[in-house]
Order: sequence, then C-alpha cells, then structure tokens
Amino acid sequence: MLRTKRVYEEPSEDDGYRILTERLWPRGVSKERAALDQWMKSIAPSHDLRKWFDHDPDKWEEFKERYRRELFGSDAVNEMLEIIKANDTVTMVYASKDEEHNSTVLLKEFLEDLLEE
Repeated sequence: MLRTKRVYEEPSEDDGYRILTERLWPRGVSKERAALDQWMKSIAPSHDLRKWFDHDPDKWEEFKERYRRELFGSDAVNEMLEIIKANDTVTMVYASKDEEHNSTVLLKEFLEDLLEE
C-alpha cells in the first residue's frame, strides 16, 4: 500500500516505511518528530521546477507534465519501486499545506501507474 501524509501529522505504526519526498527539510520539524526511515531528495522535483511552480495551483497542469518528464528514467523512481515492493506499506511524507496540488500527490499517482503495468 502506498500512502501520503503531511509531515506535520502525527506518525503512526500504520504508516509503515516513511519516506520524506521533499528536496528541502520541512520547517519546524525535528528529525525525531518526522520519524522517517529515509529522506529521498532525489525523487523530489528539481530545484528549478520547484521554484517555478511555487505552490501556484494555476500552474498545476504544466507542473504535472514537467515533473513527470523529470521522473521518467530516474534512478530514484527505480529505487522507490524497490522500496515499495519490499514493504507492505510505504508512506510518502511531504510538507506542503496544499494537500491536492503538491509533488508527492503526483508522485504517488505516477508510481501507482507504474506498479499497475
């Protein structure tokens, strides 16, 4: 099972293997509070793409296309798929306030499509 969760929510045993999928560490969160198994910066959008998007929902459709292009052929995607296959539950943790328009939501969709193939 693949899930997403804000880093500001309480971790739980149901989360399984927890991976931070952000390039930058979330503000105001200690490593203990984050309770991560891994921080995977390499799966996050590039610095340039992240800055361009700037959490603007009006740019969401274009951001999705650009981020998917970055993900295709990425070693980080292959690593993530191996982690998913090795664990019953993987929770991808993110910091964004917008729970609909963020890279981790898109990453989950992208990975689920690959797993269905």
